[in-house]
Amino acid sequence: MRLKEKYEKKVQAQLMEKLGLKNKMSVPKIDKVCCNVGFGSAIAGKASNERKKIENHIAEYMSLITGQKPVLRKAKQSIASFKLREGINIGALTTLRGKRMYEFIEKLIYVVIPRQRDFRGIPEKSIDQQGNLTLGFKEYSPFPEVKQEREKGLFGFEITFKTTAKDKKQALELFKLMGFPIKENG
Repeated sequence: MRLKEKYEKKVQAQLMEKLGLKNKMSVPKIDKVCCNVGFGSAIAGKASNERKKIENHIAEYMSLITGQKPVLRKAKQSIASFKLREGINIGALTTLRGKRMYEFIEKLIYVVIPRQRDFRGIPEKSIDQQGNLTLGFKEYSPFPEVKQEREKGLFGFEITFKTTAKDKKQALELFKLMGFPIKENG
């Protein structure tokens, strides 16, 4: 059973029962998934052609991982101590919704997270008070789209799951029922 079907047929009814909700529209759901990469020290102090190569490399892998082309974010102001000039690309962002979002979450839960080394579950403290879950990856090698043989440089990125949950408790129930490996009292 696909993740969206699972949510509509099983998870929604279980959440209504557990949380004491009467209306289907008030049941929490995952609204969007944002994947974010900061270029940071990888491009600091580099020449423009080297920066372009690094930016293209990261954007290529982000589009492979998420299935959607990332948007490059520019620096709003110059900061000399970070070797940063206004207008330089400093990160890449992808926002997933709908079908792509559910496919990405399914791949993450069933393929990527089990492939991570020394993984013991997602700590509960990763869920904020508004009900959003943020995961950080130090490297993107657990993703099946990445070919380790032709890899030049690894980069880390973060994934944020934005929910319609009213608080942390509702979000925690949602993520557990969806199949996220949440670690108890973490």
